[in-house]
Amino acid sequence: MTNATTINMTPDPALAVKAECRNFNFHYGDFHALKNINMPVFDKQVTSLIGPSGCGKSTLLRSFNRMHDLYPGNRYQGEIVMHPDNTDILAKEVDPIEVRMRISMVFQKPNPFPKTVFENVAYSLRVRGMTNRSEIEDRVQQSLKGAALWDEVKNRLNDLGANLSGGQQQRLCIARALASDPEIILFDEPTSALDPIATASIEELVVELRDKVTILIVTHNMQQAARISDFTAYMYLGELVEFGITDQVFIKPMNKQTEDYITGRFG
Repeated sequence: MTNATTINMTPDPALAVKAECRNFNFHYGDFHALKNINMPVFDKQVTSLIGPSGCGKSTLLRSFNRMHDLYPGNRYQGEIVMHPDNTDILAKEVDPIEVRMRISMVFQKPNPFPKTVFENVAYSLRVRGMTNRSEIEDRVQQSLKGAALWDEVKNRLNDLGANLSGGQQQRLCIARALASDPEIILFDEPTSALDPIATASIEELVVELRDKVTILIVTHNMQQAARISDFTAYMYLGELVEFGITDQVFIKPMNKQTEDYITGRFG
């Protein structure tokens, strides 16, 4: 960690680090969007990224699965290292497709493919070269169950994914993310387009998934971060201001800037 970041926790030796940013910087062309980020992502824990709009939360999140590679002029510096194999996923020799298999993403608005419910979930399996029909069917069912959607769609597998409700579509996208058996799932404000009932359903699901997969989530909803996350990172103007155990960050923030944001004095 850098001296600029307030660490609001005592390291727990029982917690394994699944990934970590090391002196990580990101540039959109000439714009220095992320500045010297040093942050762990703990294994099978939920880590929330909070902060005002434009502070770099989504930029950091999308760096974890190389989304920025899709646009010219973007530039990474530093490392994002995956454990236990100690792989820098930003290294030029690392295939971004393989990164995206290890680190899945769920976006702000549900974005089911223009395919059936079944084929939405089976897509990543086919990309990986799986051809055995019964194996694909088993994995699709497991993924839909993992996303708490199976009971609602088991008789609608041949319907278009777009015909589901908004909350069901988002859980379908989560099932699609789970199908590739990822090590980390990234959530970019996954409930901002949903009603309160669907939001509660997604929050419950995130908490349940924590036992199976590491989760990194961007949220503007501080109450949501307090409810569902184990760790919280507060960002401002591209810098990581404070990182720590969620209860400690919210109840007793160590940085005055974090306290001002959480208490609504600014942001």
